[in-house]
Amino acid sequence: MSYQAADFSPQLNQKILSLAKHKKTIQLGSLTFSSPLLLAPMAGICSAPFRQLMQDLGAGGTVSELISCHGINYGNQLTLNMLKTMPHEKEVGIQLFGEDAAAMAKAAQTTLEHGKAQFIDINMGCPVKKVVTKGGGSALMKDLKKLPSFLAEVKKSIPVPLTIKIRTGWQDDDRNAAEIIKIASEEGIEWVAIHGRTRAQQYTGRADWEFIENLAQKSALPLIGNGDLHSAHSVYQRLQKTHCRALMIARGALRNPFIFLEGLSPCHQESIFIGSDYWEVLQRLHFYLTAHFDRPSIQLIQFRKLAVWFAAGFANASHFRSQMFAAKGLQECLSICQDYFLSLQDRQKNINYDEIFMTSGHG
Repeated sequence: MSYQAADFSPQLNQKILSLAKHKKTIQLGSLTFSSPLLLAPMAGICSAPFRQLMQDLGAGGTVSELISCHGINYGNQLTLNMLKTMPHEKEVGIQLFGEDAAAMAKAAQTTLEHGKAQFIDINMGCPVKKVVTKGGGSALMKDLKKLPSFLAEVKKSIPVPLTIKIRTGWQDDDRNAAEIIKIASEEGIEWVAIHGRTRAQQYTGRADWEFIENLAQKSALPLIGNGDLHSAHSVYQRLQKTHCRALMIARGALRNPFIFLEGLSPCHQESIFIGSDYWEVLQRLHFYLTAHFDRPSIQLIQFRKLAVWFAAGFANASHFRSQMFAAKGLQECLSICQDYFLSLQDRQKNINYDEIFMTSGHG
């Protein structure tokens, strides 16, 4: 099957182009990105098809979901499949997690053999217990004496840039992000992405943007800010005042796949994208999923959850959600999506951004 998806309609293309004119390339270390708005890594979500779709819709770069270095080194086929990139993917990084430097270095080398990652990212922010208890994710922020040699061993094993994604610290009285950034700079790390919560916060409370901005003003490395950028309005407002070199968007892209475009524009109080636009996006997602994944079960799971999230804020979304989860297969899901999104006509979304949306295990 060809990976060349059909073009969007002239109407949707025109809308995309009208917002894409606000894009400006940025330099992060030695790499160039087409926009300062990047897709953040999210577990179970940032597969190659979703990353490609977000790039089609304006993301300046993307990062994969976190992938176990041990799964790679054991030769687990499902894990190795996660390293693959789409033929037309650009500006993409693969994020690895693990606690052993030698294992991480070996996995990083294997990663470059299975896809065309432009950089390798180390997950130092995941707060999930099963990752942290083994010494990976946020646990790497605890022992700073071991961190320099850990980073150095991975760095010397690969010919592409090495980056890290961290949190503000382990807990409120131990916010050591500044020390970690200093070590990263000394060890040749290209840039640092920081989520504005501690490990203890998990995904509760608010991201501390004052902390991030203070760091960004003093950082020796380019800093990418992440956290609570749920709406196009919040993204645009942050871009106007941030000291960060770029921003990473995670959950915001799940309810608004156009956020990478709308977040660059001052005219975003009322979205120009309607139900039929979402239907076109879902058709392209379906194309990418079936071209990339062999297993129908994976195609169905990935498509259904994204379609349901994309419907958030539209009229009768709860009924649509019930229909989707009752559907027997991918073709039935497609039919339900077509009927639903085309029936919306010019109706606008109405999302309550104060409501909690996804609170565990996604990044």
